[in-house]
This record gives sequence, C-alpha cells and structure tokens, in this order.
Amino acid sequence: MPDYYHAPALALITLLLPAFGYLFLRSRNTRTLLWFLGFLLGAAHMLLHYKLGWWDPQSESRPWVMAASLSCGLASAALFFGSLSPLRFRVGRFQVLYVIPFSVPSILYAVLYAGVFKGVAPSGPLFLIFPALGVVSLIAGLFWGSRKEALPFWAGSLVCAVFGSFALWLCFTQGLMRPITIVETGIHLITAVLLIYVYRRISPGMVLSVMGFVAWSLPSVEMFAWVGLHPAFELSLIHTIVMGKVVAAIGMILLALEDELAINNASRRRERRIRLEFEAYTNLVLSRRKVEDFDLQADEVCQTVVKHSLFSQAALLLLQGSGQYRVAGAAGLSVATAKALDALAARIPVEGFLLPGSLPSAVDNSPTLKLDLEPWLQPGDDLTRLRFTSTLAVPMHGRSATEGALLLAGMRTANSANSGSLRTDDLLPVETLTTRLQASRSQTIMLEKLIDSEKFAGLGQLAGNVTQQLNNPLTVILGYASLLEEAAGLAPSERKGVDAILSEARRMRSTLESLSRASRSQGDQLSAISVGDLLADLEQLQRPQFIQHAVEFRMNVAPALPRALCRPQQMRQAILHCLQFAVEAVENQTPGPSGASESKSIHVDATAEGNHVQILVGHSGAGFLHPDRAFDPFVPTQATGETSGLGLSLCATILRDNNGRASAVNLEPRGAAIILELQVA
Repeated sequence: MPDYYHAPALALITLLLPAFGYLFLRSRNTRTLLWFLGFLLGAAHMLLHYKLGWWDPQSESRPWVMAASLSCGLASAALFFGSLSPLRFRVGRFQVLYVIPFSVPSILYAVLYAGVFKGVAPSGPLFLIFPALGVVSLIAGLFWGSRKEALPFWAGSLVCAVFGSFALWLCFTQGLMRPITIVETGIHLITAVLLIYVYRRISPGMVLSVMGFVAWSLPSVEMFAWVGLHPAFELSLIHTIVMGKVVAAIGMILLALEDELAINNASRRRERRIRLEFEAYTNLVLSRRKVEDFDLQADEVCQTVVKHSLFSQAALLLLQGSGQYRVAGAAGLSVATAKALDALAARIPVEGFLLPGSLPSAVDNSPTLKLDLEPWLQPGDDLTRLRFTSTLAVPMHGRSATEGALLLAGMRTANSANSGSLRTDDLLPVETLTTRLQASRSQTIMLEKLIDSEKFAGLGQLAGNVTQQLNNPLTVILGYASLLEEAAGLAPSERKGVDAILSEARRMRSTLESLSRASRSQGDQLSAISVGDLLADLEQLQRPQFIQHAVEFRMNVAPALPRALCRPQQMRQAILHCLQFAVEAVENQTPGPSGASESKSIHVDATAEGNHVQILVGHSGAGFLHPDRAFDPFVPTQATGETSGLGLSLCATILRDNNGRASAVNLEPRGAAIILELQVA
C-alpha cells in the first residue's frame, strides 16, 4: 500500500496560504508577501514532486513536470532567503535585488537539466554550461554574503563558498542532480541562520521557524549511501522533511503575528509617551509681563523637553533686541558645549535663517529642519572638538524674521518604537511647544510695549492737566505783578518784592512750558506702518478679554490698504482705548425691544478714502448722548450715565499729535462707533 505521507502536509500548507495572504493585506509588508509566494511555490513543488494515486510526476514521460518541480523548489527557497536579506545593488538607474542573479542561474540549471536534456547529462562542451551557471550563482552569492547588512562578512562568505564549492564538485563527480539538492539544502539552512540573526529573540514563532527550515534542509542527507541501506530511517527522514515544511509555515505565521503584536505594543507606548509629553508641556506657565522674565524661563523649558521627549539635549535660541541670536537656556549639554553654542549663535545671520525650504526636513511633512552648524564654525571652534556640528531645529517664525529655534540632539533610540527612526508624531509635541513659545514671547513683547506706552501716555496726560490747571492762576499772578511793577510810589522794599514775584512767576511759567513740551514729546517718530498688522496684533492681545465677556469680534481690513503715517506706539494706545471703551459699552448694553438680551459684538473696519486711512471701531452697545462731546474728559457719553474717563480724550490728543483726527458717530438701528483718521504715508 503506498504511503501518502505528504498529502496531509500539502493540505495543511494549502490551508495556511490564506493566512499569509490575510497577513499581507493587513500589514502590506513585503516580507510577508514573499513568505506567501514562497509557500505557494513550496506547495506547487510538493504537488509536482510526490506521487498521489495515479499521479506520478517523476515518470520519464513528464520531464517538464520534473523541471517545474525543481524550479518551484529553488524559487521557493530563494524567496525565503531574499525576504530576510533584501539587499540591492545598482545597475545604472535601477536597483536590483541580489537574490535575482543568485537564484536565476540555479533555476535555469534545473530547467536545462530536467526539461531540455530530460535528466541526462550532456557530453562535450554542452556539459560546461552547468558548472558555468553554478559559478555565476556562486559569484553572486559571494558578493551578497560580503554585505555586512546580511550576515557578518566571514559567515556569509564562508557559507556561500562551502556550499558553492561542494555543489561544483558534485557536478563533476556525482552527476547534475545532486548539485540542485545541495543548493536548495544550503539555502534553507542559511535561511534558518538568518532568522536567528534578523529577529534575535526567543519566541514560539522563532523556534518553530528555525526548526522547520533545519528539517527542510535535510534532503542532502539522502545522498549518503548508508541511508539507502536503512529503509525505515529513510522513510522517517522523508517524513521529517515534509513535516518541517508545515512547522516552518506555522512558525512564520506566528512570527508575523508576533511582529504585529510588537508594533501594536510599541504604538501604545508611543501614544502614551506623546500624551504625557503634551501634558508636561501644557503645565508650563509661559505668561510673563517682561521679555527678560520670559527668557529666564528658557532653562526650565529645555529641562522639560529633555525629561519628556525623545531627545537628551535641548537648547533654546532666541533673537535679542540687539539683532543677534543667543542661547537663552539649555539642558543636557555640557557647560563647554553650551558656551561654544552661544558664541556661535551670535554669528548666525538673522536674514534667511531657518526659512521654510531652506534646509531638509527631519521627517517628511514636518517643520523641523536638519541644521548643519558647519557654515558658522571657525577654525579651532570648540563645537568641532566636542563633535556638536549638527542638530535638529524647530524654528520660531515671526512676522518678519525667525525669532528663535528649539535645538534638539541626542535622540534616545531605546524609547523609540521604530528602533531609532524618527516619525512625525515624535516631533509633534515639541513643535507645538515651540509654536506656543513663539506666540507667548511675541505677546509678551507687545504687552510690554503697550504697558510702556500707557505709562508714558498717563504721565503725559497728568503733565498736561497739571500745566493747564497751573497756567491760569499763574497768568493772573503775572498780570497783577506787572501792574504793580508799573505803579508809582512804591517803596524800594515793595518794588523789590514785586520784582521777586515776577522773577519766580516767570521761572514757573518756563518750567510749565517745559513740562508741557515733555507731555507732548514721544519716544518714537512718525513712520509708515501697516494698519492690518497693527490691528492683528491688538486683536490677538485682546482676544482673551473678548472670550471672557462673550463678545463676538469681527475685523475687516480692506485689500491693498496703504500704509498710514503715525507713531506706532501711540496708535496702539489709541486703538486699545477704543477697544476697551467698546467692551465696556457692550457689557452695559440694555435688552432689545423684545426684552431678550441681544448678542454683544465689536467690529473693526480699516478702509482708505482719498489720502486718508480710516479705522472704525464699532460696537453694539448704547450710542453716544452727544457724539460731538465724546472726547471730552469725564463727560457722560452714554444714556446709562457712563463716562469714558480720560481714555477717549487721550485718543483725540494722540490723533491730533499724529496729524489725524478722531470722531464719534451713532449707528442705526443700534450701536456706536469711533472713527480714527490718519494720513496715508
């Protein structure tokens, strides 16, 4: 009775093929695809090789069936080998896998031997075709094995040389069939070694795969003569080889599942680390009233980045008022490295630094750039000695220049799910932090300027009021003293007293005039400004207040709006007073005719008319009682009895000092607006 020992194994491998197909469709992994094709060809090899009932593929009448069987076996082994060492070499513009020149000569060898010559070795020069094909395959294998990415140089070259030389020796001494067996056996054996070298772990999938390929490489044992003298041992050996194919298939499915599980676990660890990193950056309090205080926080920022990110070194580069960069803070860097980096930062030109597209990105679709420090290094620079000549840079882009950058180095590969490779989501937390740093620092600079402007404006208003209040009584004193000076009959002592009054009164008048001039003097000069940029800055500054009071804010800047001629700091102060007045107006607005509370809204429109630029700040609150007196200090402006204090009065003064004018109007059917008019630059 024939022994159909191979039938269950063939059925099991065939049933496992859909599992490989599903794993490939799920992961889109090239290695899984090659495994699927390898076992597909392995199943075809078994079907074409073993007897099954009336089917006898090794019959002399079917030489091409035998050729197809041998070709499927060699191609299957080559696919498994190539999946674990997918190395390439360049031919012109093309990249060619080493497995192609290695396996094609062997497959051609099998086709010529079994198909063309029908299993009979040719004589004469035709015989040399077969060792020549073996030599070509051996040379390709030696080059392949010499690549360190596959195996250590000595191991790859030694295995290839041993099996190749043995196959060539068999070709001349034992016939043409046995070299095919020894080549296929050698490929399966080195595949088992590559599995250990590539995966480097002990797991069920790893153990089963190695055991399966070792068993699959046992056909070469059948070449020994004593095996044929022991039929029971030979039959057990054939059973072991067939079962090894099933074990290898099960083991490689487990390997693919283990890889999927490892990837999922790494993704969960990555997501948890990124979430914790975001939380740590969110807990940083970046609000400061002075830029100096903000910059002093740079060390804390860098320490937080080093503690929670993938990078062990961080430095914060900031643009100073002097127009140079400096290292405001660092963490993870030695004192010498930080000092040398600070010296180099002063040599970096502001213009064109870290502009988008100027440097290669660290990761595709990421604003983080690869920064090479070599162009700014000087001979004997400490950074060269310390081997700190390149870094990753997350730029802080301002409106007109790069205001700084967060420098990152020393990536921790142990915490990366991709074993050292960087992904976009790894950089997302630090990029978000850098954007927040830039926005907070810009807001701090703007707030500091506004505070200084308000301070000087308040002092100027106070000086102006004091001058106005003292000028009137002083005029009376000077008038009567002058009359007394012209009167006749004054005693010398009385005339001396009148002269003292006149002298001190004139000195007081001079002091008041100086004070008046000081109240009108400004720290900045008339210049052409972009009204759109000015309004955008103020909208960003006031946005928290709008949100707090549930105010709907709209801003409309006319396209191609010309620049206005004014003093920037004064105009910021004037518009800020108008916005503050509008917020107070909508807060005190009364319900509408239907009794329901209406939405609170503020809108700012910037347009150009002739040679003037008009800025309209409107609101939905109550209108002015007397629009023509809206800019008088401490005069009730609304029906509620509210006054604008000195704010709107200061606005009118600022506009006059900037060769402009301020006016107030009521809007229909509800609301009011303040119009600030400036000259076009």
